[in-house]
Amino acid sequence: MIDCGEGAQRSMMLQGLSFTRLRHIFISHLHGDHCLGLPGLLSTLSLHQMGGTLTVHTFADGAEIFQKMIDFFCRERSFDLQFNILDPVCRQVALDTKSLSVETFPLRHRVPTVGFLIKEKPKPRHIISDAVKFFNVPVSRMKEIKEGADFVTPDGQVIVNSRLTREADPSASYAYCSDTLFDRTLSEIVKGVDLLYHEATYADDSQAKARERFHSTASQAARIARDAGVGKLLLGHYSKAYKDENRHLEEARKIFPETVLANEGMKIDI
Repeated sequence: MIDCGEGAQRSMMLQGLSFTRLRHIFISHLHGDHCLGLPGLLSTLSLHQMGGTLTVHTFADGAEIFQKMIDFFCRERSFDLQFNILDPVCRQVALDTKSLSVETFPLRHRVPTVGFLIKEKPKPRHIISDAVKFFNVPVSRMKEIKEGADFVTPDGQVIVNSRLTREADPSASYAYCSDTLFDRTLSEIVKGVDLLYHEATYADDSQAKARERFHSTASQAARIARDAGVGKLLLGHYSKAYKDENRHLEEARKIFPETVLANEGMKIDI
């Protein structure tokens, strides 16, 4: 989960998401609309008797605040709660597993804020079953063959990997740019991701207000997406001053056509 505003657990319930599968929560910054749902969610997880370890990735101040709240409201937890301390001023790898990595990068907001860059690791190549049978490739060699190795037969013949495997499925990537002032340097950080979420609090009629409050407009988000060459742009974090977000979408699509509006419960295949 990335950010945990008020009502996060209710949204999980409405969308049929499993509480027990939640193992990492990433907090972009310590404004209430991005983190005040955390104490309630953690209490609910304990009531559901979730076991194992849950890691909250946040800044040192956040870890101190939330640790005190959880210790007070939920002393007897069913799971091990851990905090991974993020540095808001430099890029760092917050999570690295065998299948994906999560890297942070600084954003420009009124309080320390980071974005998140999530990338799948390279996937193994697909075995051509008829080929491996024909060349009698033993099962013990399959892992390295999937990773790109050639196969040498007992008589010394080299079977190149391209005869034994097909291309791997592409690895997906996603970037999350939370509350931030427009920053051209972000296009290099999120370059080429399949899906970019970028806040779009305001439309172009409020550029001065966006700058004053350290937020972005929809067209500014689109400029980041265009310059980064991303696959798709997802806008969100709209100001309540607007009755709808049609203006945001129109202004963004003039610059980057592959733009969509985030809505509650939306699912996007990347």
